[in-house]
Amino acid sequence: MIEFVKIEKGLGPDGRIAVVRFDRGDGINALSPEAMRQLTDAARSFEDDAETSVVVLTGGAKSFSAGFDLKDPEGRSRQTMDLGALRRHLKLGPRLTRAWQDMEQITIGAIEGFCVGGGVALAVALDFRVMARDAHMRVPEIGLGMNMSWQSVPRMLHLMGPARTKQAVILADQRISATEAYEWRLVEEVADPGKAYDAAMALAAKVAAQPPLSVAMTKLTVNRLAHALDDLASHMDLDQFALASMSEDHKEGVAAFLERRKPQFRGS
Repeated sequence: MIEFVKIEKGLGPDGRIAVVRFDRGDGINALSPEAMRQLTDAARSFEDDAETSVVVLTGGAKSFSAGFDLKDPEGRSRQTMDLGALRRHLKLGPRLTRAWQDMEQITIGAIEGFCVGGGVALAVALDFRVMARDAHMRVPEIGLGMNMSWQSVPRMLHLMGPARTKQAVILADQRISATEAYEWRLVEEVADPGKAYDAAMALAAKVAAQPPLSVAMTKLTVNRLAHALDDLASHMDLDQFALASMSEDHKEGVAAFLERRKPQFRGS
């Protein structure tokens, strides 16, 4: 099995910073089902880690992530799954983002290049995001005849408010620049090109210098308050995605993407 995720611990002045590197080495960094499992396992590996206060998640030099891998054989097998099998397989995404959101450690995303779809879903599950000035985000799910799931909509809503969330999700072809992402409160810091990781590590060092227990308890309190109604608001995410994935518009959206043409949606 190819390892897409590497973990390095004991970094920073007091060794309280860890780095999780997700890099498939192809400049695209798509989220195949196997990559999603590895990223989920990486988050869960910190559950009993009392020595780490901050985890920096970074992608490749050219991309944080292109989102779900539409060309991956396992991912494409969803097209032939029955509804029960499809619902079980669709739990990979929500499981991934929940694992990162629920970490006791403070999490910081270092975003270079592009951050698309599932990459955005993962980024908004983190505590902070640092984005290179020449990077951009995009949420293409609706343009592919799907809905934005993985409980991303309530997370984006907490960060940006209703109108910006609708703008980011519904206008699927719109690139969100680093400047716009900062103005919209989708990211907390903009760094020079190629320096997102350095800026994230500098922020991590500041967090790691604080009392670990107080930091962990504060994060838990803020998250519980902010996300108290998220499950209620997004419990249909998975079933909406399953329903949308069986639509003709979804088939057309994916076909148009793979064929590099403009889709013709018909509302069916």
